[in-house]
Amino acid sequence: MRKYVIMGVQGSGKGTQADLLAVDLDLVQISVGDMFRWHVKNHTKIGAQVRRVMAAGELVPDDLVESLVRQRLEQHDWNFGFIVDGFPRNARQAEFFLESYDIDGVIQLDLPDEEVRRRILARRLCSKCGMDYNLIADRPTVPDRCDVCGGELVSREDDTEEALAARLKDYHEKTNPLLDLFRRKEFVFAVDARADKATVQQEIRAKLNLPPYQGEES
Repeated sequence: MRKYVIMGVQGSGKGTQADLLAVDLDLVQISVGDMFRWHVKNHTKIGAQVRRVMAAGELVPDDLVESLVRQRLEQHDWNFGFIVDGFPRNARQAEFFLESYDIDGVIQLDLPDEEVRRRILARRLCSKCGMDYNLIADRPTVPDRCDVCGGELVSREDDTEEALAARLKDYHEKTNPLLDLFRRKEFVFAVDARADKATVQQEIRAKLNLPPYQGEES
């Protein structure tokens, strides 16, 4: 059984890299962002709270994140392991995590702030089906229209300069102490996230002593 945490600022490719590992290794991918988007899409009470927070350019409270992740992990459907994206967020959560689960590695995706801004501000979301696009590397066939359903592409509510600045500040202030905590247990494997996704995935696997990435099937 393998249990990993993947860390990195928004735009570093955490979800993409976690998905590639999860598919090949039969891991359960636990993404805080995906859970929040599910709640927003399904108009739950949590979704309404998340939408208000995001619209104000603020950050979702750590306690809410912790509650969702705990509930998800308690389902115990991860027979071959899991990879968690977006948790833990503070030292207390990290201590709980390390005490409760035998973590095999923490993957740190390293990306300069200027590259984060370039990627984040180019993100678009289909207003109908929710398909993700990035105008740098994943442009739609018809400008501003989804290739899948034809819906209008819009920026995410929290993808603004002001909200991004707040997220970067929060990430650096909270994540550096977390990484120091994990490093004391020799868990952290840093990977340069500026390369294409296949190169980044290959480096992750080399650092974790996993079988090489064979690429996506056509």
